Amino acid sequence: MTRRTSPSRQQRRSPRAVMALGMIAALLGACAQDGPPPIPPLPEEALNAVVVEPGVSQEQLARAVDDVFTAEGVGETRALIVMHEGEIVAERYAAGIDPEAPQIGWSMSKSVTGLIIGSLVADGRLRLDDPAPVSSWQRTGDPRSDITLRQLLQMRSGLRHEEAAAPLYTSPEVRMMYLEGRGDMAAWAEAQPLEDEPGSTFQYSTPTSMILADIATDLLAPDEDAEDRQQAMADYVAARIAGPIGVPSLVGEYDASGTLLGGSNFWATPRDWAKLGEFMRTGGVAGGVQVVPRRWIDFMRTPSPASDDYGAQLWLNRATEADRNVLFAEQGPDTAFAMVGRLGQYVIVSPDQRLTVVRMGMTQGEERPALVEELADIFALYPVR
Repeated sequence: MTRRTSPSRQQRRSPRAVMALGMIAALLGACAQDGPPPIPPLPEEALNAVVVEPGVSQEQLARAVDDVFTAEGVGETRALIVMHEGEIVAERYAAGIDPEAPQIGWSMSKSVTGLIIGSLVADGRLRLDDPAPVSSWQRTGDPRSDITLRQLLQMRSGLRHEEAAAPLYTSPEVRMMYLEGRGDMAAWAEAQPLEDEPGSTFQYSTPTSMILADIATDLLAPDEDAEDRQQAMADYVAARIAGPIGVPSLVGEYDASGTLLGGSNFWATPRDWAKLGEFMRTGGVAGGVQVVPRRWIDFMRTPSPASDDYGAQLWLNRATEADRNVLFAEQGPDTAFAMVGRLGQYVIVSPDQRLTVVRMGMTQGEERPALVEELADIFALYPVR
């Protein structure tokens, strides 16, 4: 007679119990190990977004790029491009985003308007320190006649142009674009009274850039109707900016009077936004041609006398008492600068690192510091030369 042997305790355990014991053993092993737990592997999508030799560790850059898409509290990232030494070394898009579709730059448009004004100055049609040629300011005794083109470019006109005022419907840019000023935005902006002495006070504002766009449009199409004004400016942007730089998707919007919405409504693909950043990194050169004078790019990058973190239609990576959290002055070189737009649009350029980074997406105001921190981590990977 064969004696039956009772199953061992291990044999009697159910598969579920065995699995649970295995998980407990793994956790105990992790607790017993020295140092932090191992970093989880990167998703294949994240690693594939970065070239094999991006100038730094491929894995570190891929993690930094991935964080811009996945970190908590940064909003929604739709596109990210990193260019190093003139080449794209990382490029990634959110699901459903077409790389060839233009995206609105919002206030990054101000920097494009700065380039347009620079071309007209180079042509001898405008002078920086002459009174701004706004006809409604030229009446005898009007103190606005002292406002210069330089002061408008550096956001120190003195006009009552507070940006992002509360409540929002009272804010000048909202009133100009969507309420009583929408039919002729520049006329509304130019009609605002002085609040401070011209040149004395920094006040970032979209209406100021609208005035600059109107000045340029008036030069290109004096005494013309709305359709002619729009066409003249569109032709100029294509011939003097978009064409020579090689950014064919760059297109602006216009109001009912035919004036370019130069403070807010230029569109371009992320790659073309990146090319604009590279163009400014190289001092106004594209394809070996000096499209905009280098001294004009240098002027745009020079701090305004009224604020160290702003140049001429361009943000600078410099600390100020205002602590606006636009860039990362404590973590990056003070030679870096940026086009910055509403809801977290960024073209950040660091000439000393030969680096240009574009981020497009949707980030609310309270999320901006977290987004800036993630973007700063990309720049921290590259040495200053």
